[in-house]
Amino acid sequence: MEKTVSEAINYRRSIRIFKEDIELDTEKVRTCIHNATLAPTSSNLQLWEFYHIVDNIILKKMVPACLGQNAAKYSKQMVVVVTRKDLWRKRAKANATFIKSSLNNKPKIEYTKREKFALAYYTKLIPAVYTDFLGILGWVKYTVFQVAGLLKPTYRQVRNSDMRIVAHKSAGLAAQNFMISMASIGYDTCPMEGSDTLRVKKLLGLPIGAEINMVIGCGIRDEKGIYGERFRIPFEEVYFKV
Repeated sequence: MEKTVSEAINYRRSIRIFKEDIELDTEKVRTCIHNATLAPTSSNLQLWEFYHIVDNIILKKMVPACLGQNAAKYSKQMVVVVTRKDLWRKRAKANATFIKSSLNNKPKIEYTKREKFALAYYTKLIPAVYTDFLGILGWVKYTVFQVAGLLKPTYRQVRNSDMRIVAHKSAGLAAQNFMISMASIGYDTCPMEGSDTLRVKKLLGLPIGAEINMVIGCGIRDEKGIYGERFRIPFEEVYFKV
């Protein structure tokens, strides 16, 4: 029986040692990855990819790439969450195509204000925000938006570095979806930010524009896999009612 959302959140721990004699059902892990793709994502661009590693040879090669961490050494499977900011044109076009298909060939003159805005968002605004050249255009846009912000509320994160952060935030949300989904079926995970990302990219054959968000080790928790009691800063120190 699957756990409720709250039960899964409480069950999830970062497990460093997995049971060596228990394998994972690859299709169940794949379903959890599918759940990851349902996470919120900035502008619905879905600038992510998920590499599900089940091959034992690749798993062994991933251990040194993950700096020899136990969570990698004992993993039965791995999921590498990758950001693809470089695919923004393709993903924006896919969104625009989806919107047009939902309009059932309605003449442009009959488009509602919201429909016009949605199409313009992906065909004009997204290109304006994401287009850059050696970071120069980003700083020009940043300056323009900062000046505009003196007069009215304005979106200010328009530099290349800002858009990288946006992509990684969306990927992080997807990774959490995956880990909670795994916890709901009694599977365990450990997100690893510590890795030689260049080596990981080479192992997976990723292009230059791809970036590693995190590597997630997967398995069934061993009693030695939890290194201590859960510690969190007191809720009163991080919760502010305004």
